[in-house]
Amino acid sequence: MEKDATYTGFRSLVAVGDSFTEGMSDELSDGTYRGWADLLAARLAARTPGFRYANLAVRGKLIGQIVAEQTGPAAAMGADLVTLVGGLNDVLRPRCDLGRVCGLLDEAAERLSAGGGQLVLMRSPGRQGPVLERVRPRMEALFAHLAEVAQRHDAVLVDLFGAPVLSDPRLWGVDRLHLNAEGHRRVAEAVWQALGLPAEEDWRAPLGTSVPVGWVARRTADLRFAGEHLLPWIGRRLTGRSSGDGRAPKRPELLPLEPARAAGEPYRL
Repeated sequence: MEKDATYTGFRSLVAVGDSFTEGMSDELSDGTYRGWADLLAARLAARTPGFRYANLAVRGKLIGQIVAEQTGPAAAMGADLVTLVGGLNDVLRPRCDLGRVCGLLDEAAERLSAGGGQLVLMRSPGRQGPVLERVRPRMEALFAHLAEVAQRHDAVLVDLFGAPVLSDPRLWGVDRLHLNAEGHRRVAEAVWQALGLPAEEDWRAPLGTSVPVGWVARRTADLRFAGEHLLPWIGRRLTGRSSGDGRAPKRPELLPLEPARAAGEPYRL
């Protein structure tokens, strides 16, 4: 195919991971999730006729499950662009075996690299607050290991954790665990630029000054968070369940993608 000024060089993308790559909490009007991987795929498809996309990510998955369930099928697809984000669900658990997590990330990268595509790894963002501070040492150790993995496999490493704006609570959903629509949009731009594609904006630009939130509004938000997200999360941990149990990937096959624009929801898939 003759290449023009808009051609990216990538004809296919497969995304592997957990809820971050599935797209929570970038919710569309029909209740489904979009997210940075869908946005990135749509932008690539807009420049490359016949572009194909698969998203195997499922919320709640630990790195061992990602290796066992996703890396084999992803590598077999032979996509020329592969993204891998995982391990944070493990790190959030108090009894995390960081050495095992790092070893499984090595295994995942090895399998995905064998497929021949350009591998993309990420240092995931973290929301400001007590949860981040409690797990920060483990996150930083994990991210230091990711740099070694990226070097071994000639992977692109996108440093989202090192961007202060992505820790701003205003870029996070009401569950306080996942980025909102604007956060996912910035991640898509970050990956786009890391791939050497022309920047459309400064994804690191800080947000404007926030309007102080009153005590009543803060407590109302805290109660909503506890009732809708924190208590169910604790319940799943106590019973050994996951939010992804029994859930299939939203786009399990590497199929052609035709981006469509819907009012208020650009690049809906």
